[in-house]
Amino acid sequence: MPVSTIVATSSSDLKSAYDKDGHCSLPYRFTDGSVELLRRRVAAISAQTRPEVVHEKDSGVVRAIHGCHEFDDVCRALVSHPVLVELARTLIGGPVYVYQFKVNLKQAREGAAWPWHQDFAFWSQEDGMPRPDAVNIAVPLDDVHEDNGPLLVIPGSHDLGLFDLPVRSERTSDWRQHVSDDLAYTVSAERAERMIEERGKALILGGAGSLHAFHPSIVHSSSNNRSADRRALLLITYNAVDNAPADPTRPPFLVGRDTTPVVARGDERLVVEPA
Repeated sequence: MPVSTIVATSSSDLKSAYDKDGHCSLPYRFTDGSVELLRRRVAAISAQTRPEVVHEKDSGVVRAIHGCHEFDDVCRALVSHPVLVELARTLIGGPVYVYQFKVNLKQAREGAAWPWHQDFAFWSQEDGMPRPDAVNIAVPLDDVHEDNGPLLVIPGSHDLGLFDLPVRSERTSDWRQHVSDDLAYTVSAERAERMIEERGKALILGGAGSLHAFHPSIVHSSSNNRSADRRALLLITYNAVDNAPADPTRPPFLVGRDTTPVVARGDERLVVEPA
């Protein structure tokens, strides 16, 4: 089935769900072979000593890898995949570029939680992104279940603005506090609980290779990995071309500098099929 048909078939429903709830699933997935290739590339990058590879606090366990599309050909091909590009264009409403690429790794029984937060808090306060006209596309590289640290989101919270920002004198310019479990910008647990009472909550579960989108302003968190199963979650953030920060200062592997619109290109190594 042509990519345009894949996205157009459900674009209205996807856009409606995304606008209402701040997240949505796509009824397609990457094949097992494609996922295995991505896993191998993630393992190879994780073994390298470079600033893009971040470890758990006081540990040699890899927590995340960043900006992989800038130096790995498979990751570079992934961000141009026609299904992902068309999905991002559909949800944002225009041409997009790659703002951020990362893989969050929760190793078995070692992966630490992410506290309640909103991604747009970092992007607006640290990078100067004007508006939350971006979208996170999530591709789990492992099966995600309730015990290995899935994303937990509060539906509809993306429409409520930003919460609990520190006063400017208390802000930090250390980018490491933006990728650790000690985040610089968090939403208080008390506020999150009040929002859950009003709006409910949703776990983002799914098999390896499944596709999910969530809004930069949605309030979300994830728990510790309590299981014997790793949870690797690949995340591509596409930003509207006319929403690029004017003068970002964080490292390029956290904030993409190339705002050229992504051109959709297929790659025979990365195949999508119906979920």
